[in-house]
Amino acid sequence: MNTDKKLIIIDDDPDFVGAIRSILEKAGYRVDAAYNPKDGFQALQARHYDLLLLDIMMGRGAEGIALARKLRKDPKLREIPVLIITSVREQIAFLFPGQAVHPNFVDVDELVEKPVEPGLLLEKVSALLKAAEEKHLQPQ
Repeated sequence: MNTDKKLIIIDDDPDFVGAIRSILEKAGYRVDAAYNPKDGFQALQARHYDLLLLDIMMGRGAEGIALARKLRKDPKLREIPVLIITSVREQIAFLFPGQAVHPNFVDVDELVEKPVEPGLLLEKVSALLKAAEEKHLQPQ
C-alpha cells in the first residue's frame, strides 16, 4: 500500500476528479483535490505533496500551464513531480511530437491524455513517485 504518499489533483471537472481520486485511493494513496489553480497553489504551499496531477484547460484557458510554470520557479515547490492529465493536444497548438512532452512546452515530468486508463494512471504515478524518491536519495 502507498499510504505514506500524498497526492493532489488540480482539475476543474468534479466528475473526472472523483473518478481519478477513487482509482488512486483504492491503490492506497492519500488524495486531496482542488478545482481551480488558485486553490491548488494555496494547497501546495500549505501542505506537503509527493505528486501533483494537473489539468491544463481550466478557467479561461490553459491555466494549468501557468500553474506548472509557476511551480517550477518556486524554490519550495519545484521538486514536486507533475503529471499532466489532459484532453488537449493539437487543438490549441501545443504539439507533443514523438515524446511525452515537448521540451519547449512546460517543464513537467509526464503527460497522459484523457480519458486515462486506470492501469496506465497507476503506472505513471508509481513511476514518478519512484523517480522522485531516487532523486531525493542521491547525494547532492
